[in-house]
Order: sequence, then structure tokens, then C-alpha cells
Amino acid sequence: MTPALSVSGAFRKAPAISETQTFAELNVPAPLVRALAADGKIDAFAIQQQTLADTLNGRDVLGRGKTGSGKTLAFSIPMVARLGEQDAAKRRRPGRPLGLVLAPTRELATQINAVLEPLAASYNLKTTTVFGGVTASRQINALKSGVDIVVACPGRLEDLLNQRALTLESVEITVLDEADHMADLGFLPVVTRLLEKTDAKGQRLFFSATLDNGVDKLVKRFLNNEVLHSVDEATSHVSAMTHHVFEVNNDDKRDLVKQLASGTGRRILFTRTKHQAKKLAKQLTEQGTPAVDLHGNLSQSQRDRNLAAFGEGDIKVLVATDVAARGVHVDSVELVVHVDPPAEHKAYLHRSGRTARAGSAGDVVTVMLPEQRRDTQALLRKAAIAVHPVRVNSESEAVSDLVGETAPFVKPSPRAAVQQQQPRRRSGPPSSRGAGPARGGRGGSSRGGQGGPSRGGRSGAPRGGSASAGRSPRPTR
Repeated sequence: MTPALSVSGAFRKAPAISETQTFAELNVPAPLVRALAADGKIDAFAIQQQTLADTLNGRDVLGRGKTGSGKTLAFSIPMVARLGEQDAAKRRRPGRPLGLVLAPTRELATQINAVLEPLAASYNLKTTTVFGGVTASRQINALKSGVDIVVACPGRLEDLLNQRALTLESVEITVLDEADHMADLGFLPVVTRLLEKTDAKGQRLFFSATLDNGVDKLVKRFLNNEVLHSVDEATSHVSAMTHHVFEVNNDDKRDLVKQLASGTGRRILFTRTKHQAKKLAKQLTEQGTPAVDLHGNLSQSQRDRNLAAFGEGDIKVLVATDVAARGVHVDSVELVVHVDPPAEHKAYLHRSGRTARAGSAGDVVTVMLPEQRRDTQALLRKAAIAVHPVRVNSESEAVSDLVGETAPFVKPSPRAAVQQQQPRRRSGPPSSRGAGPARGGRGGSSRGGQGGPSRGGRSGAPRGGSASAGRSPRPTR
């Protein structure tokens, strides 16, 4: 099938891969082969096998692969190889990075950097992240000290450029990840301005699950004699991913969602709104299933803490809005639940792509009310998903078979007990500055939660509560 995107360069349809190739066989430099092997990565995935020959030779590449196909390594390897083999560490200058990765969300930028760092360390290269939601001072200081690769969200990067904290004129290799999502979020104007500031003779790699919605304009303007590698169609699906549609009455929906969240493995529950995500994480935690939330109303430290708790396995349930559909790359997620059907089919595919990653199997459940049947069926047709709705409640056999073994009940800490303690602490004699409880019961603690109970009673909170309500624990690292 010919892709919907028309490009000016050569279109190379990826041939069927008959056998697996190792990174060494793909001529990846030895220091990177060793770093990958240390992380258990020996064999390359299809998108990596298809692109590495061109990217390692300096070609501009437009790469498409389904979510979870290994795109991050596909561009991280050539970026580090190019800079490392040219002794970029010896050419390091303050505020003048040589490599740039643009990503649409903070979560995705953080996780890309986590992939890049161990590879970069093989050549003593330094990386840093640049995104909003946190103070800019640390980012500015990192840039001033000198970094080789910057992983950035467009808005904050442009802010720092305007503050002259860095320049992009020395960038030799630029990556645009999730290019279609950049377009969906309205980032194309700022992305265009940023790309204009990089060296026109440098190498540019665009990677995404889909290539549409304005991405072709960026391709025509910024890529030179590019090669398009497409290992999957935009609506292709992972063979190990099983889709289900559970139709439920509104009165039974809450119990059904609770049951779907009760399994022993990792699962992500998607809601349409930030308020719903916060509320559902709180409800599940209070019902004995520890959960954390992820959405745009959280501070960066709360996002990082909740993602760490989920990624490290301290918490098995993540309740998220679509902000997580592109930004969460956690292996071994066994179930994705669309608590609310998404608004459009691309969101469905990206949400669903959080499971069945890196060769693992996974299930996807869409919870549908009777009045949502027509819209849901239309959405699934556009996503090329063929599945028949099943009428269920929380006790149905289809639900029990899918959930399997349920996790033990985790008793939440009673919030009432914390609230009763606060007046007694205020009744004591005045204390020195920073020791006694301050106005509002905040105590002498810092915002980090040390000292007395913080606002919202964090010290008595259940493990895994909603961070936006101030009840999420700091995960054990």
C-alpha cells in the first residue's frame, strides 16, 4: 500500500525481514554494541534494521513504525555514533550543542534521554533535557557548563533561545520524534522556527508512528534526498495485541473499571479529562488498588514521581489522559483500558500502543456505554480494528478471564486520623521558626514533604494515591 504522504526523496518500502540481525552485524560502532549488550539488547528490531544503514551513513531519513517498534533506539544510535566517532566531547562548548532531539511532551523527552544517556556515556558525551513545568535555571546552568546533545520540547527550547542560553547553529544532527503529534498539538510553527536555526547541511531524522497532518511540509522543507523507511502501515497492529470492547450499563461501569484495574500486572487506564484521571486514581486507591495519575495539572516533580512508581513496579495502575499516550514507554504493561473511548482513531492506536511492546503480548479493552456504540464502532473502523462488543458487568466470565489473578487488597491509611492530629499539634506552645505547624496545617515541612504532615495529609496517605491530591508516596529507588 502506498503511504498517504508524498515525499520529495526516494521512497524505500522496507522488505520483509527473514532473519534477525544483531547490532554488530548492522555495523553499529563497537562502543555502542557493548553498551547495548550491557542492557540486554543484542538483536535489532525491524525499524532499526531498516534505517541504520542509511542513518549511520549520514542520510536524512523519514522513519515510520508502529508504537513500541523501537524508534527511539533507531535514532539514538546514529546520533551518538556520529558525534562520538567525531570526538564531539573534545569539541564541547558552552551553549552550543551538536545534537538535538525534539519531542512533544515532557514524559517523552525524559524517556528519550534515559535511552540516550548510557549510549552517550560510551563516548563521554553529555546530554540534558529542556522542557517546561520546571524552573529554567538548572537547564540554563547545564547548557552553560556544556552539553553535546539536547532533548527538548519546542516551547521551552525557544524560550531559552530567546534568552540566549544556547544557539543551535552548531547542531550537526537533528531528530524530530512523534512528528505527527507535534502537528496535532499545533507545534509546527515553533518546530519550523527551531529547524531553521540548525545547520542546513546537517543530518535530519524524522520518526513517527504516522506521517500525516502537515508533516509533509516539514519533510519538503527540511529533508535532503531523504529515504522513507516504513516497516508498518499507519493502522497496522501488533499481532500479540488483543482488542476487546465491553459494553456496560452506566450504573455498572464503576465496578467494571475497578475489576479491570485489580489484576497483578501493570495496567494503564485512560480517561478523557484530567479531573477524571485524578478522581479515578483516588477512588481506586481508597478501594484497595493503589494507583497514580498522570495528566497536565501535575507539576513535573509529581509526574516524575508517579512515573517512577509505575515504571519501577511500586504501583501497578496508572490512570492517565492522552498526555501519556505518547510519553510513557514502560515495558510489560499487560492491559490498556479505555475507560472513555478516545475522540479519534489515532488516539486509540497510540493509547493502545502502551501494551504489547518489545515483543510482549497485551490486551486492550474499550469500555463502552450503550449510547456510545455507534461512535465507538466508527472509531474502530477507522483504526482498522475488527472486534465485536460483549455485554458485561464486573462479574462476567469474560472480565474474570481477562483480569486473571487479582492483586491483594491494600488498606489505605485513614485520612480522618491525620486530620484529627493537626489541631492537637497547633495547640502546643509557639516554637522556633520552621519547627511548628504553620498556617493551614502545613507544618514546618518543605514542599518536599519533610517534617510534619504537609497540606493534604501526605504523611498519612496510602501508598499510590493521586499525586495531584498530595497523597502520592515517593517510590523506593
